[in-house]
Amino acid sequence: MSRPLPELVSYLEELPEPHILFDRQYRIIAANAAYRRQFSPQASVIGRTCFDVSHHFSAPCDQSGESCPLARARESGQRERVLHLHHTPLGQAYVNIELVPLYDAQGDQAYFVEKMEPLRLAHGQPAAQGLIGRAPAFQQMLELVARVGPSDASVLLLGESGTGKELVARAVHEASARAGAPLVVVECASLTETLFESELFGHERGAFTGANAARAGLAESASGGTLFLDEVGDIALPMQVKLLRLLESGAYRRVGSTELRRTDLRIVSATHRDLQSLVAAGGFRQDLYYRLSTFPIHLPALRERADDIPLLATALLSRVAPQRRLSLSRDALLRLSEHAFPGNVRELRNVLERATLLCDGTVIERVHVERALGSEARPAPRPDPAARLSPQGSTSAARHGPGRSLREIERDALQAQLRTHSGSRAELAAKLGISERSLYRKLRTLNQSE
Repeated sequence: MSRPLPELVSYLEELPEPHILFDRQYRIIAANAAYRRQFSPQASVIGRTCFDVSHHFSAPCDQSGESCPLARARESGQRERVLHLHHTPLGQAYVNIELVPLYDAQGDQAYFVEKMEPLRLAHGQPAAQGLIGRAPAFQQMLELVARVGPSDASVLLLGESGTGKELVARAVHEASARAGAPLVVVECASLTETLFESELFGHERGAFTGANAARAGLAESASGGTLFLDEVGDIALPMQVKLLRLLESGAYRRVGSTELRRTDLRIVSATHRDLQSLVAAGGFRQDLYYRLSTFPIHLPALRERADDIPLLATALLSRVAPQRRLSLSRDALLRLSEHAFPGNVRELRNVLERATLLCDGTVIERVHVERALGSEARPAPRPDPAARLSPQGSTSAARHGPGRSLREIERDALQAQLRTHSGSRAELAAKLGISERSLYRKLRTLNQSE
């Protein structure tokens, strides 16, 4: 085994990130202190191959079903980056790898330097928190997170409800240089147009009724960090203009103020809606769409990564019942893997929580899972919205006059309820039998039509 220059070994030893140096035969010939502390505190790795230490493989990664950065560097002649699932003293963990080839006097690749950085908040085994999975679709998503994380590019997370968008947003934040600053979440779907502006930009004292003191907005609170816009497709068009200005210049004004303020933040947004279709329909600004979607990432549905269900189920079980030492039988895991889970990971968590309540012992069996799945609430037939909002509870559109559209009938019924209701918005939503989010959407539509 060849010996590298002592100056090179000394240089690697002082680097704060874990580094190893190996030769063309994959043999490790140096490992710095950071690597030894993090990946091999008990035993030396010198003389062993990188694929044996990191993966417990008997052959190089590209011959064992993995992407090999050394093989790619030999082909490209330049540095290569990959995301690998490595064995560590704490179990399997996702690691960002950056490999650089070193050339000798003849211009041949003689050595390879590999930097390793664990990807925080992502795990290849059950964990108390964070993203969990090993399926190819999950790893493809995670690789994109690892690539975009260190940059300041705007990220758009696309996926169904319940796929873990906020967790992925946090992983992007934690992989960036902004990780020491806050990640601030904006729940766009639950905010009316007026509330959205006040929440995002803040307001001055006396800006509106009830504004008894000046208040900083979320854009100001996120300065230096990341602003996560959840369900960005629900932002009203007038607010999209102001959001675009914030993204382009970092400038904004508090409600009730003429003073121009500035903030330094990174934008991560998420939606389950088809923004391109919204753009085509005129419901979302095209310029804002392109500003938000610099780097889109698709979050796979649970049915696209069904192999991860046993891992997720084991991890979620410890979260929903931390006081009990519960496990899942093989048949129970099989039954979970057979379910489509249209509600994705959120639905899986709910099913497991119900199963723990149905189980009196320490092992959740298939029968418990069957009962938990069987007790899921089925969506009721959607009632006539005009009837639901009608003060008289009528189910007949004819009673409201001939030739009128359902939208007009619903609008008038909602206005009638607003005139007579004196309580909170939450109480009104409960009275109408709809969610607060649905009520806010109807109010926003009503305001835009007036």
